[in-house]
Amino acid sequence: MSKAAIRAVLFDYGGVIAEEGFYNGLVDLAEKQSLDVRSMPEQGMQAVYDSGFVLGHGTATDFWALLRKRTGLEGDDDFLTDRIFVGFQIRHWMIELVRRLRAKGYVTGILSDQTHWLNELDKRDHFFREFDHIYNSYYLGKGKRDPSLFTDVVNDLKLQPGEVLFIDDSEKNVQTAWKMGLKAILYVDHEGFVSELEDILKEEIEH
Repeated sequence: MSKAAIRAVLFDYGGVIAEEGFYNGLVDLAEKQSLDVRSMPEQGMQAVYDSGFVLGHGTATDFWALLRKRTGLEGDDDFLTDRIFVGFQIRHWMIELVRRLRAKGYVTGILSDQTHWLNELDKRDHFFREFDHIYNSYYLGKGKRDPSLFTDVVNDLKLQPGEVLFIDDSEKNVQTAWKMGLKAILYVDHEGFVSELEDILKEEIEH
C-alpha cells in the first residue's frame, strides 16, 4: 500500500455523518408491528439491493413492496419513508470536524450506498455544502459491495488509493476499502474515531 500522505477523506452518511436512520427506523417499525426485530434491518438492506433502488434501477415503491412481501411490514410508502428519515439525525460534531479538515486543505466527500433520499435529506439538513464531492450509489449505479467502486472514486479524485481515507460503520465496507488500497477507519464511537483519525493524519483535528 502507498505510504503517501492522506489528501482526501471520504465519509459514509448513515452511521457516520448522521445517526443510522435506515437501521434504527426498521428496528423501530419491527418492534411496533411485532415483527422480527433482529432480521428486519438485514431484510431491508437486502431488499434495497434486490429491488434495484440503491443502484438507481428501481424505485422506493419497488423497495417497500418487496420488503412488505418478505417481512409482513405494514404502512404506505410515505409513512414508512418518513419513519426512516426521522432516524437520520446529523451529528453536528462530525460536520464541525469536516470543516476543520477542509480548512487544513483536505479534500472531503461523502461515499454512501444511498438513494435519492440523500438529496431529500440534504434539502432538510443542508450538509452537501460541507463537502467537496458527493458519491451516491443511486447515481453511480454501483455500490460498496462492488470493490471497483473504490477504484472509480479514487480515479475521479485523481489520487492514489493510499492518499484516500475512508470512514464507514460497516466492517465489510472498511475491509473492502483496505483491500482496494485505501486507508480506512471503522467508525464505532466518537472518541475512538477521532483518536484513530488523528493517528492516521498525524495531526490534531478536534482540539
